[in-house]
Amino acid sequence: MEMIYTLDQLEGVAATLIKQYAHQPVWAFFAPMGAGKTTLIGQICKQMGVKDAVASPTFAIMNEYEANGQLIYHMDWYRLEDEAEARRTGVEAAMEEADLSFIEWPEKAPALLPDHVVKIEIEILDPERRRIFIPS
Repeated sequence: MEMIYTLDQLEGVAATLIKQYAHQPVWAFFAPMGAGKTTLIGQICKQMGVKDAVASPTFAIMNEYEANGQLIYHMDWYRLEDEAEARRTGVEAAMEEADLSFIEWPEKAPALLPDHVVKIEIEILDPERRRIFIPS
């Protein structure tokens, strides 16, 4: 799947991703700083029924949300040194416990990702447009 979008089209992008991949429990977001990972995850969470404000868990590593009886973890692995530190923070157990996990900066501990992860790649095309690509 591939889409090019602007910020004002984010609602539709989120709806498409939910429709296509909501049955997959782990989504990994690969993108450079400033590409809009947290903004997209926030829109997805909102559409799934999360009432809380969705913020980047950069310092907390993991934020927990509830949506219609589902447990959602939003993780940011940016500050993790390596897979050993990721294990110590409990990210593996969290992914197993959660109904849905969204992971920013998964490249910090790629071996911890499950086999059936949705890999979402976001590329900055220009200040207004992004390209999202999900390999099949």
